[in-house]
Amino acid sequence: MYVLIVPASVPFVLLATVMGLSWWEDRILPAAPAEQAEAPAEAPFVPAAPAQLAELPRADTALTREVVGR
Repeated sequence: MYVLIVPASVPFVLLATVMGLSWWEDRILPAAPAEQAEAPAEAPFVPAAPAQLAELPRADTALTREVVGR
């Protein structure tokens, strides 16, 4: 009879652990400084122009040339 108590209580123990960690995170851990929560003073870095990729050969063209050569 007592053997059934342990498996039945595992979900409740896990729930209590998660709730306790959540409370600990909210109350005990130091809050982030207000400066980080505000918008950054500098504009984010944006590249001048996107890099151009080289033209890749089409897969269907290569397959067609192989089939025609047979």
